[in-house]
Amino acid sequence: MWRLIWPILIVVLSNTFYNVCMKSMPNDVNPFGALMVTYLVAAIISAIIFVYVAGPSNIGVEISKINWTSVVLALAIVGLEVGYVFVYRAGWTVSTASVVANIGLACVLLFVGYFLYRENVSLNQIAGIVVCMVGLILINL
Repeated sequence: MWRLIWPILIVVLSNTFYNVCMKSMPNDVNPFGALMVTYLVAAIISAIIFVYVAGPSNIGVEISKINWTSVVLALAIVGLEVGYVFVYRAGWTVSTASVVANIGLACVLLFVGYFLYRENVSLNQIAGIVVCMVGLILINL
């Protein structure tokens, strides 16, 4: 059971710090400069952990396994980060911005799962989308 719980706990804890940091970013800072520093620090931390986990002799082998997904993921991450910067600068509150974004994301991913990965969509999931849409309306009143 712990194998299923600890990754979600990391996501929730990290996402909490993420939203607090995004909301706390000064309005006069250039968001791309801030992201550059953020990702330089993240790259250094990732490189240290990568070398430790993979081992110095396996670095080339592990890097050769990387494909297009890393590049597209980088583009998606920049869009995500800049989007949140501008969401908070537009005046969204930390208590609703992430909820609205994640409900929208969950609804979109249901369709992505169905059409791209041929995952089953149940009546409960469709009902969940309807409940989420009602929730979006209620949370923004």
